[in-house]
Amino acid sequence: MRHVLSAVVQNVPGVLSNVAGMLASRGYNIDSLAVGETEDPQLSRMTFVVVGDDSVLEQVRKQLEKIVTVVRVTDVSAKDFVERDLMLIKVQAKGNDRTEIRELTNIFRGRIVDISPDEMIVEVSGQERKVEAFIDLMRPFGIVELVRTGRIAMVRSIDRPVRGGNITPAVGAMKKS
Repeated sequence: MRHVLSAVVQNVPGVLSNVAGMLASRGYNIDSLAVGETEDPQLSRMTFVVVGDDSVLEQVRKQLEKIVTVVRVTDVSAKDFVERDLMLIKVQAKGNDRTEIRELTNIFRGRIVDISPDEMIVEVSGQERKVEAFIDLMRPFGIVELVRTGRIAMVRSIDRPVRGGNITPAVGAMKKS
């Protein structure tokens, strides 16, 4: 089973190395990793994806909590959450291919961020399956280079304000995006 974990850590040198080293030394593989500063410059958030059953997840969480620079660990995938992956993809784009690439980019709500005589760089963000689908559609054009951020995720708010007041959506209406 795929688990998305979020660890709030002290924003100090070596914390990424400590966390990655701890996971590697215990045989856990990180499928995806994204790290960035939070709203508090003294803290960073590490979002990573690990695959395993609930006992593996519990072991990972316990081991992470033992690291001094780790402030808090949350199993995001156990809650209602939003996740995104950002990708830049450079594809060959000659002649009529440019129009088709532009149309596919628009369908996927992406953006063309650079154009040269023979190539285009496209930015796409969204759920992993959306990004993967776009990659598959770009393969026939010729992928020159591809870079991805890894998953970032955030737990949804329980009470989401709606225009005209605070209305809590029905539980069945809340789904992962």
